[in-house]
Amino acid sequence: MTFTTFQALLPLLQQLPLPALSAHAKVVPEERRRALYAGNIPDNARQAAVLIYLYPIEAVMHAVFIRRNEYPGVHSGQIAFPGGKVETEDVSLWHTALREAQEEVGIIPEHVSLIKPITSVYIPPSNFQVFPFLAYGHERPQFVLQLEEVSEILEFPLSHLLEDANVTTMRLATSYSKSIEVPAFQIENQIIWGATAMMVSELKDSFKALLSV
Repeated sequence: MTFTTFQALLPLLQQLPLPALSAHAKVVPEERRRALYAGNIPDNARQAAVLIYLYPIEAVMHAVFIRRNEYPGVHSGQIAFPGGKVETEDVSLWHTALREAQEEVGIIPEHVSLIKPITSVYIPPSNFQVFPFLAYGHERPQFVLQLEEVSEILEFPLSHLLEDANVTTMRLATSYSKSIEVPAFQIENQIIWGATAMMVSELKDSFKALLSV
C-alpha cells in the first residue's frame, strides 16, 4: 500500500467501527476462545500500552515490530509492537505508548500522529491488559534500540499483514502448554502469534473492510 493510498483511507479508517473480538478470535487457540468471549478481566490486571506505528519506506507503508530479548518470562523472545507497562508518571495510556516506543526504539513522539486506539487485549499468563494505539508518521524513524529490552527491529510492508495467505497455524510451546496448535501470522519467515497477532488481525480486518468498499 502506498502512502498516498493510505492517506486517502485515513478519514474512513478513523470512523470505521472496530471488528474487535471477531478479529481477535481468528488468531486465538480454540482452547482459549471461550475465555476471550467471556471477557473476564481481573480487577488486579496490570495495564500496558503499545504503539502500532505505520510509515512509508520509498512510498510503501510499513509497520515496525520488535523482538524481545530472551529472559525468564512469558514473553521471552516474542515479536511484539513497541510498548510496555504504565508508569506512575504517565498522564494517559497514549502517553505510555509514546514513551515506551521512544525508550525501546527511538521513535520521536512529535513525529507520531494518532489515528485511533483499537481494541485492548488481555493476556492471562502475564495478567496484563494491553491497549494498542494505531498511529502513523511521514517518514521512517531513525531507530535506536534499547538493547536491554529489544534484540532486533522488524519492518514489514503493511500489505503483507493484510494477506490471508500469511495466516497459518503452528505448533508452539507456550507458557501454558508444552505443545499447542496456535493460529499465527507467518511473514518473511517470522512468526507473530498471541496478543500481537490479535492486534494485527484487527488491523488486517479494518483495512480489508475499507479496501473492499
